[in-house]
Amino acid sequence: MADSAGIQQGSPAIGAAGLVPAAPGAGGTEGSGAARGSARIAVKKAQLRSSPRPKKLEKLGVYSSCKAEGACKCNGWKSQNPPPTPPQTEQQSNAVNLQEPCRSCSHTLGDHVTHLENVSEEEMNRLLGIVLDVEYLYTCIHKEEDADTKQVYFSLFKLLRKSILQMGKPMLEAQESPPFEKPSIEQGVNNFVQYKFSHLPSKERQTIMELAKMFLNQINYWQLETPSQRRQRVPNDDAAGYKVNYTRWLCYCNVPQFCDSLPRYETTQIFGRTLLRSVFTVMRKQLLEQARQEKDKLPPEKRTLILTHFPKFLSMLEEEVYSHNSPIWSQDFLAGAAGGQIPIHTVISAASVARPLYYSTSPVSVDPSTCGSVSPARKAASVLEPNPAGEKRKPSEPLPHEENKRPRVVGDIPMDLINEVMATITDPAAIPETSLLSAHSARDEAARLEERRGVIEFHVIGNSLNQKPNKRILMWLVGLQNVFSHQLPRMPKEYITRLVFDPKHKTLSLIKDGRVIGGICFRMFPSQGFTEIVFCAVTSNEQVKGYGTHLMNHLKEYHIKHEILNFLTYADEYAIGYFKKQGFSKDIKVPKSKYVGYIKDYEGATLMGCELNPSIPYTEFSVIIKKQKEIIKKLIERKQAQIRKVYPGLSCFKDGVRQIPIESIPGIRETGWKPVGKGKELKDPDQLYSTLKTILQHVKSHQNAWPFMEPVKKTEAPGYYQVIRFPMDLKTMSERLKSRYYTTRKLFMADMQRIFTNCREYNPPESEYYKCANLLEKFFYTKIKEAGLIEK
Repeated sequence: MADSAGIQQGSPAIGAAGLVPAAPGAGGTEGSGAARGSARIAVKKAQLRSSPRPKKLEKLGVYSSCKAEGACKCNGWKSQNPPPTPPQTEQQSNAVNLQEPCRSCSHTLGDHVTHLENVSEEEMNRLLGIVLDVEYLYTCIHKEEDADTKQVYFSLFKLLRKSILQMGKPMLEAQESPPFEKPSIEQGVNNFVQYKFSHLPSKERQTIMELAKMFLNQINYWQLETPSQRRQRVPNDDAAGYKVNYTRWLCYCNVPQFCDSLPRYETTQIFGRTLLRSVFTVMRKQLLEQARQEKDKLPPEKRTLILTHFPKFLSMLEEEVYSHNSPIWSQDFLAGAAGGQIPIHTVISAASVARPLYYSTSPVSVDPSTCGSVSPARKAASVLEPNPAGEKRKPSEPLPHEENKRPRVVGDIPMDLINEVMATITDPAAIPETSLLSAHSARDEAARLEERRGVIEFHVIGNSLNQKPNKRILMWLVGLQNVFSHQLPRMPKEYITRLVFDPKHKTLSLIKDGRVIGGICFRMFPSQGFTEIVFCAVTSNEQVKGYGTHLMNHLKEYHIKHEILNFLTYADEYAIGYFKKQGFSKDIKVPKSKYVGYIKDYEGATLMGCELNPSIPYTEFSVIIKKQKEIIKKLIERKQAQIRKVYPGLSCFKDGVRQIPIESIPGIRETGWKPVGKGKELKDPDQLYSTLKTILQHVKSHQNAWPFMEPVKKTEAPGYYQVIRFPMDLKTMSERLKSRYYTTRKLFMADMQRIFTNCREYNPPESEYYKCANLLEKFFYTKIKEAGLIEK
């Protein structure tokens, strides 16, 4: 087998008997090449089984011990004239001489195969199949470089070799036999469908079942990473437990795909949540990325299923996979939920195909910095995370959402000038000190300095019902309950206590001199893409020191690390001002369908939201702004020094001139001023129609316009028309344009904008539709500007 560390995901490696399976270390779906390789082995076996009986005896003699008198110790006949490598096709028809002596022991071929004289053709064909599997594994052993994988291959090689000698069936000897964990992955996914979607109408439930089948099939053909690779990626993981599962997977699932003489099991039927947890994060990321890359290859009827519904399905399943108290992993789940055990295949089972259902096998790159990340829903709430909020993101640290990084915009300022200015800005002596009492100092500057000196600390803590309580954490939780109760007198004390100690809630605590002086209590909804902020308070004698702003900045940093980019909160009349200063607004970016039913409505309070930008290091944001101001100030000073030339005053007005073009003022262009273009409203209806028709044709022919060509079908997007009250699409716009509905450019632009707004309201930001809307919107406004309908 080829170097397992160098094989890309889904790539087969070529080896013995024409092939080897995709390297287990690849960490992806099995490639189509691997499927073709399996077919080639089957063809090779069929050819050998159709050979004349003497030819079969010659092949089996190589693996049969000598039966001659005198207790010969030769364990396999070896030809005096071994065939060339590769063997020539014309030699296939050469006659086999049973009297040909063995190169090792000099006894004849017939002496090695006497035990096969009365064996049936069926039994001989079975043994020949094992022979080809032995040859295949032999090459795997010599090509594989991973020690753990090579050891498993060698054990299977010896097992099959022994089966040929003893003419028996290969039986794996292990302390445990399949299944290794109950409930199985397949049963758990069935339970998940019952648990979350049993209330849906039959048609929508059928869609969910199709997604579940697709997911199970992906796991059955997923290539696990080797234990050594996993140790490098997740050093603190249970290495011994993973190695056991990896060995079982090789023996019972992976190698039997190619060595059909070994019994084969489906991964989803013999493994449970332990294995699923070890592969889910990487698998989910790769599948979604692969779907986005290959959307054009997907059948039209599957696009909505894979690009819209599949990401939501995986997000909801992820929460149950890593939850400590999810009911779907209970063996009594179906008995308790439905009054009796449901046969597994009456609900969902993975399709028996040799390829994943909808994905092709192009290699998918995985960012190693993110594939091992753990979402907060997977961590024990009572474990004290080592200063997670106070741990700054380094400038070189890759962000969880790389697509949010925008390319550097090349401006008209020379880079050498920018570098020269930056050199003076980064010099501490060049930055004027700002008094903490100055009106120009940042709100969190004092708090940031105190944190740097170790005066204050930030910790994310929470309660747990299934772990031994930590005394320090419990003391801090009690302190938080006291702070919230004292600072929020209108909130019932029992309600505050219940939420602070609820295992589903966490609290970012502010610690000073070992005691709690403030905090933010929140609950994360990873599957919905937002977090609800429940309580936020700082004790009265520690206020007006910037602690509140610094607390919120740490909370933002924490959520960016955990890839949740939206906050929601109900603010009373006294808190609205604070939240506005922290970037919250009444313009909610999260679709209503995402949070309705998840957060509680508060009478007399205002719902506010905040969308996070993963490119911003919030705890250092005010410092960055300060540096940017200094850079602009320095650039202005340098520009002023260059254009300090004084021009004589304008005398034209003395001669009765009422106005002059701005560009005619001497020196105006040297300052960098440029004329601003203005949009125009076309008065001629025919000209307006022609212009709008051209723009619409450009938009419809754009590569990202495919989701918006026709009205959304109810069958493809359940509940769409309950969320979107005023739908719009390009087909409807074409009909309106044809009927001369668009009498002004504003009507046309409003309908087009509604398409993009509706898309972003219904679809999650990570979906393909959301991204298509952003790209097409940008293209549309480019065309509008080119036509002169709006200012450039």
